Amino acid sequence: MEFLRPATWDEALALKAEHPAAVPIAGGTDVMVELNFDRRRPPALLDLNRVAELSRWESDGAVVRLGASVPYARIVAELSGPLPGLALAARTVGSPQIRNRGSVGGNLGAASPAGDAHPPLLAAGRGVRVEAASVRGTRLIPIDAFYLGVKRNALEPDELVRAVRIPVADGPQQFSKIGTRNAMVIAVCAFALALHPRDGTVGTGLGSAAPTPRRAPEAEEYLAGELAGRGLWESGGGLDGAVVARFGELVAAAASPIDDVRGSADYRRHALAVMARRTLGWCWSAYAGQREGSAV
Repeated sequence: MEFLRPATWDEALALKAEHPAAVPIAGGTDVMVELNFDRRRPPALLDLNRVAELSRWESDGAVVRLGASVPYARIVAELSGPLPGLALAARTVGSPQIRNRGSVGGNLGAASPAGDAHPPLLAAGRGVRVEAASVRGTRLIPIDAFYLGVKRNALEPDELVRAVRIPVADGPQQFSKIGTRNAMVIAVCAFALALHPRDGTVGTGLGSAAPTPRRAPEAEEYLAGELAGRGLWESGGGLDGAVVARFGELVAAAASPIDDVRGSADYRRHALAVMARRTLGWCWSAYAGQREGSAV
């Protein structure tokens, strides 16, 4: 196995073009597990730790451009305001050691249905883009089009994830995850919710509940329609219990889970409905509080 260690981004792209089967490694929180358990033996590893720009983020006030190697610990510490859903998910990732090494770019590269970063990225809005680069140039992949199958993504063999572009939150966001404990565990299932009052839409993200991370589009459309039709975006009034229950049902219906050692398909659907109801309650309570505060 070759070990490739570029010092610059251009050098990294050149090496990836020359060795398309090389597996990128930065935090190593997914790759090293596969190597240690002999589940994977790539011909080469492409170490990106010396490429400094991958560990930076920037924002113009509307969009955060998150470098692929920015660790979860920094997302929690530095981005809880503009990216609250992603920061909440980052808090549940592994141990402090893992949060200091793991990154959203690594989650995207692994494309596991159980990756904690995926649900909040999907919920954050259709403006989320994965910045994929190669010696041929850069392209922006919509987050909805990035996941192709179990541990399969839309990257070409010579491409690397450079960054993720995520709209700054314009409303409350939440993340919930079911597991044998709160962290240091692969999710039995996970759910993210984001309210987007600026354009009157709702975003959802389901994890570990289908072959790929996915949205619940019917649930999104239903809830957005109810909020608009009842004038709740403007008033911040209370949500009808029947609306909350129906939202949970539609989220569960969007899943296509399996039975495995972590949980049954039926349990996953039940848990998703519960998490959808709870996260909606938390988000709406925060939104109503904001509306009340702005009216004072």
